Amino acid sequence: MQDWTNPTKIIDLNIQQIAKTSLILTIVLSLVLLILNSAIHQDFSFNFSWLGLTLFLVGYIVLIVLHEASHLIGFVLFAKVPWRSLDYGINMQLGVAYATTSEAVQNKAMRKVLILPFWTTGVLPAVIAISINSPLLALLSAWLLAGAVGDFSMIKELRSVDDDAWIKDDPELPKLYIFEQK
Repeated sequence: MQDWTNPTKIIDLNIQQIAKTSLILTIVLSLVLLILNSAIHQDFSFNFSWLGLTLFLVGYIVLIVLHEASHLIGFVLFAKVPWRSLDYGINMQLGVAYATTSEAVQNKAMRKVLILPFWTTGVLPAVIAISINSPLLALLSAWLLAGAVGDFSMIKELRSVDDDAWIKDDPELPKLYIFEQK
């Protein structure tokens, strides 16, 4: 029986640094994807409308929900955790959406869980946006790509941990508890 009370390591993420990096990447990726879309389609126009703004806000909320849903699907597919162990929501104090499991997950599976939303709500929409010439979708995908900074921060930290180590996600804080096999 594994003792889940004494982690061998704790990864405590700096939410302020992640937010700063995410903001910079949001600006940079927005410009890059909009310029790329414009260059490919030779269409350099930009129109502001209340409908466009509303669609952007609704799209952003939908993609954030899909981002977190991708984590939940990843927990089930890659980590084989039961559906009943999953939890999701919004941490109003930190200003972040979250998806987690109460189960411990092996590191190799956790890294897959963390990267899945980057592909499903960032890269895939960017490819679709550029292929159909949708600056709005390109902008949304840029925001979701930049929003994956927290996931990449966790992946970066988990690279130094053995693949067979067990990871428990803190249900309230941006923290991971590592349980390495001795």
